[in-house]
Amino acid sequence: MSAITRTLGVSARVMTQVRNDKRTLGLMMLVPSLLIGLLSWMLDSQKMFDHVGPSLVGLFPFTVMFLLTSITTLRERRSGTLERFLTMPLRKGEFVVGYALAFGGLAIIQALITLSFAVYLCGLTITGETWQLIVVAISNALMGMSLGLLASAFANTEFQVVQLMPTFIFPQIMLGGIFVPRDNLPDVLKAISDWLPLSHAIQALNDLTNNTATADIQNEIWILWAWVLAAVLLGSMTLKKRTP
Repeated sequence: MSAITRTLGVSARVMTQVRNDKRTLGLMMLVPSLLIGLLSWMLDSQKMFDHVGPSLVGLFPFTVMFLLTSITTLRERRSGTLERFLTMPLRKGEFVVGYALAFGGLAIIQALITLSFAVYLCGLTITGETWQLIVVAISNALMGMSLGLLASAFANTEFQVVQLMPTFIFPQIMLGGIFVPRDNLPDVLKAISDWLPLSHAIQALNDLTNNTATADIQNEIWILWAWVLAAVLLGSMTLKKRTP
């Protein structure tokens, strides 16, 4: 059995598992859209929604994919599934890539649903290219997925995954430009925010609403993809066979 076949086998198993979990599917596919819809309903001004909407299109799928991926991967370790997999001719990298493919596919579907809801039902105004908007939304959901894979290596329980959110998620939300524009941050915090992936996702989405140059948006997308690749590689290197 080739490495590609083994990897696709892991991916197919994860997809089957998630498809049979209706609550997980509901959380992943519907909650980000419902939150964005609630916000657009709360805001009387369309201009205000156009200002904060792009950030939330990036934030909600990112957070949901982080939680879903990290908790699911952790359960595989706690149940001993990963340990049984690795007694077969299956390497950690193949296991992680298989998970990344499965959750990556789910992340793409989630991003498209959330984006379509925000643009066509909530009226989010986008002046940039549609294909760039789709790529940025998908890249952001994949970023949450890859960080979730990485975070699962440092947690032993689902509660610890939630505790990791202040480390992996909250600093990115605070410094990503949602509450305070990044250009208005102190120099030290601005330098830190430049190294956080969510900052670049939010920047790309904001650029798309402000008709920024295509080259600038593409640079943000490349940074996001570099983070996705790095997180998946680190996740494969740090993944433990089983949680004590």
